[in-house]
Amino acid sequence: MKIATWNVNSIRARVDRVEEWLERSDVDVLALQETKATDENFPFEIFEYSGYEVAHFGLSQWNGVALASRVGLEDIQRTFAGQPAFGKPGQEPQVEARALGATCGGVRVWSLYVPNGRGVDDPHMAYKLEWLGQLRQEALGWLEQDSGAQFALVGDFNIAPLDEDVWDIDFFRQNQMTHVTEPERAAFQAFLDQPLGLVDVARPHTSVPYTYWDYTQLRFPKNEGMRIDFQLYSPALAARVVGAEIDRQERKGKGASDHAPVVVEIN
Repeated sequence: MKIATWNVNSIRARVDRVEEWLERSDVDVLALQETKATDENFPFEIFEYSGYEVAHFGLSQWNGVALASRVGLEDIQRTFAGQPAFGKPGQEPQVEARALGATCGGVRVWSLYVPNGRGVDDPHMAYKLEWLGQLRQEALGWLEQDSGAQFALVGDFNIAPLDEDVWDIDFFRQNQMTHVTEPERAAFQAFLDQPLGLVDVARPHTSVPYTYWDYTQLRFPKNEGMRIDFQLYSPALAARVVGAEIDRQERKGKGASDHAPVVVEIN
């Protein structure tokens, strides 16, 4: 079974590319992030025509997550328990469309679009860290209930956990940029450390170092990217992984997303 995650950066702008990629990649489960669509204008038909069941969670023209599966789509859940809300000063906080879970072929898959953080001192950074902390607590609860639980947290984590996960760590630090700060990295590492012990399953199998290249400054032709899209598996599911790839080719050409799909194969 192949499980893929892809920040598509607007599903309606990339309908044709997504449909063609599904035919070419032959994946069984596809998690999408940043669909930038409401449920009413999400293109369900392109997935259904290709033989996939699909669920989408979108509240506005921002954020949005989806799951498409041809091995079953059961127990669909919008948001995880305790998912934090966010609101600008003077506004009522709202739980955003950033998490969607479903059981696909016996695997509980979560499509996740982690908050960006926006700036080191921005209120969105505190929101990001709280969001990740609550997600970790939920995942820890799943393993406490069943040590053999098979689940996957996949998506755009908006964190580059290692220095080599960005094209120039000195540039990031000198400019006080997000994604590489110690609190963000600690929040990511907490998923990998015990007692949770999730596994970054794509990293050992992939030679392409990055999953994201900004549209500006010719970042892609210069290969100035970041590794911020991940598939984190529970220990029982990680034991079934046989391979993975970052489809860098899909970042090329007209109308590409700024992220590449990350595909993991399990037996």
